[in-house]
Amino acid sequence: MGMMRQAIQGEPAPDATRLNPRFRYLRVTVDGRVSFLALGNLENENDPRGPVEVWYSARKEVLRLRNGRLVGAVGVFTEWRDVSLPAFPAWSEISRSRESHRWVRTRDVMPGYRYGVRDTLELRPVSPPERTALVGRDPAGLTWFEERSRVEPPSGMLASLVSGTHDVQALPPARYAVEIRDGREKVVYGEQCLSAEFCFTWQRWTVAPRNDKKK
Repeated sequence: MGMMRQAIQGEPAPDATRLNPRFRYLRVTVDGRVSFLALGNLENENDPRGPVEVWYSARKEVLRLRNGRLVGAVGVFTEWRDVSLPAFPAWSEISRSRESHRWVRTRDVMPGYRYGVRDTLELRPVSPPERTALVGRDPAGLTWFEERSRVEPPSGMLASLVSGTHDVQALPPARYAVEIRDGREKVVYGEQCLSAEFCFTWQRWTVAPRNDKKK
């Protein structure tokens, strides 16, 4: 973690030239403000659903992503903890389907510790949007998806075990941009809301190697 703090010390700042090219980054925007998170480590690398990427900011915010989907966020205005996702079809398979892909996510939300919030989601391919926070890439060169959700209230015995989910609002739609090339898939950009009031975008960011050689 010491080297990680050094790598992103001084961020957030829109000047990406200060980033250390030895690290991998996410460019994150919140209400137009730009910051950079550095990849700290990979978790569950042998999981068939893919590894979890753990990204850190200089201000100790942490995002966890699995194949482009959020599986954790701490140190931010609204936190998601203990996020549970199922296995998914490949993005390319979803893009070819005439049917939306439906799935269920559960999550714990802070503050207020709303435990076991259950979202029913519907994912479908969409045309490239006209307005995004994507930088340096043509949206038309990527495959886009939109994901809409609704919160399912607990019922029966579950209602007595799950706390605070009745006041959780449905989230605005999420969007993903996926690079599908030569049989490989990589989510390069996402738009995600952790609550109805707190949304952000993220983009994988490549830093050019520095030329520090003296003439």
